[in-house]
Amino acid sequence: MSLARFLIKRLLQGVFVVWGVVTIVFGLRVIAPGDPANVLLPPDVGPEVRQQVIADLGLDQPLYVQYWEFVSGIALGVPEGLFNIATGQPVGGLGLGTSLTTGTSVASRVGRSLPATLELAIMATVVAVVIAIPLGVISATNRYSVPDYGATLFSLAGISTPNFWLGVMLIIVLAVQLDLFPTSQRAIGIPGVVDLLVSGQLVAAAEGFRTWLWYITLPAITLGTYFTALITRLTRSGMLDELGKTYVRASRAKGLPDALVRYKHVLRNTLIPIITVVGLQLGTLIGGAVITEFVFDWPGLGQVLINSINSRDWPMVQGSLIVIAVGFVVVNIVVDTLYTLVNPRVGFD
Repeated sequence: MSLARFLIKRLLQGVFVVWGVVTIVFGLRVIAPGDPANVLLPPDVGPEVRQQVIADLGLDQPLYVQYWEFVSGIALGVPEGLFNIATGQPVGGLGLGTSLTTGTSVASRVGRSLPATLELAIMATVVAVVIAIPLGVISATNRYSVPDYGATLFSLAGISTPNFWLGVMLIIVLAVQLDLFPTSQRAIGIPGVVDLLVSGQLVAAAEGFRTWLWYITLPAITLGTYFTALITRLTRSGMLDELGKTYVRASRAKGLPDALVRYKHVLRNTLIPIITVVGLQLGTLIGGAVITEFVFDWPGLGQVLINSINSRDWPMVQGSLIVIAVGFVVVNIVVDTLYTLVNPRVGFD
């Protein structure tokens, strides 16, 4: 199977996955307690006004009609049954509708928050991979030695440490007491750095990138610690399995340098499960950075999702979950494509 056919097949499968998520999200909105009209109206409003708002939201329609309008609105990019609180006019964005609490486009709000979450998730992944793979290799090639015991202890501590506690401790020690990093917020993002770079402000872009690194370091370490420990253990176990195979002994018998055998052959054959876990965990980090974003007041999608759940802003909740689901699908397609680059024996079939 060619790469093009493989991508088309996976994209079609991804469409069905996203459709399933959309259906589940719609079902959660239906069975969840509370009335969306309560978000828009004061408690003492009259029944006529309440019924009018429910009708404007389309909640008086049969469930199959609501479901069709919801799915078709997402598929066609047409807002259905939602309106701006201030103007009373329909407002949409990519068919995700309008926030019940702010009257702004869900797509624009999610779009403003998504870059911060992606930056945090990708940076946490980079931190994990850069630290974990060399640590796992050192641990596997020095089995039952001090480096091995140290890496094992680090992995155990990383997996056992709650990230919210680690985030608070990093803030207290490194930000408050030592004043090495900021305690919270995000002064500038990668899109801002790129804008400065495109406009030719090279010095300002370099300073902006340094500021971005300064602000994202503690959140990335907090979010990536568990991931680092997981990849370290996975790399160590995979390396140990590969080091005991016949081709390794044959390569060494031929006189190949140990570093060449270790990194070009053994580590490369270990990367398949690592890539799988990295891809799955990256998707998890995109949707699961809620606690870290809350601790560091990071303006990402996690905070938007939690605030929307607390305020019963279902259009915003639905839009956030759909974007996260699409992220999972895209990451999985990329991971499956990378398999063939790492191991040519893995085909697209």
